[in-house]
Amino acid sequence: MSIYSLASRFLVKALVLCLCLFIALPAQAALDQGEEVPNYVRADVTGQDFHGQDLSKSSLAGAVARDADLSDVDLHNTVLTLADLKGANLNGINLTDVLADRVNFQKTDLRNAVLVGMIASGSSFAGAQIEGADFTFAVLDSDDQRNMCKEADGVNPVTGIATRESLDCSDQAGGYKPAMPGG
Repeated sequence: MSIYSLASRFLVKALVLCLCLFIALPAQAALDQGEEVPNYVRADVTGQDFHGQDLSKSSLAGAVARDADLSDVDLHNTVLTLADLKGANLNGINLTDVLADRVNFQKTDLRNAVLVGMIASGSSFAGAQIEGADFTFAVLDSDDQRNMCKEADGVNPVTGIATRESLDCSDQAGGYKPAMPGG
């Protein structure tokens, strides 16, 4: 990977972080008069069914949503910081441009999820099912990225991007190819 490529990836990730921070501000003004933004900040929604809902104007920051059904939910441009999603069904979820630092994604079903531009520093994906997930331009801890490369398989049905490609995995079986300066 060239220096230019590394610099452009860093710049894109920095811009996504800035956008996520601005989007985290209250979105009430974008709604029709009288509508309320669902607020799940620090809420316990363990086991609840949100399947197919548009929660893009809400926030799950600090929420406990263990074993919840968030499959096919639209959460793009939201904040999940410090959320506990362990064991949740996130199959087909849209997490594009989400601020998800320090989130527990352990043992979640992230198959066919769109996580493009997601910032997930300090998050844990241990035991997550990621077949068909698209992590393009996602900011991940290197250990999580390396471990997910061992399991990465499939192509995202929405974006058409291979999971291994979106995680910058090498073509070697289960291997991870770190970016090389100037290469």
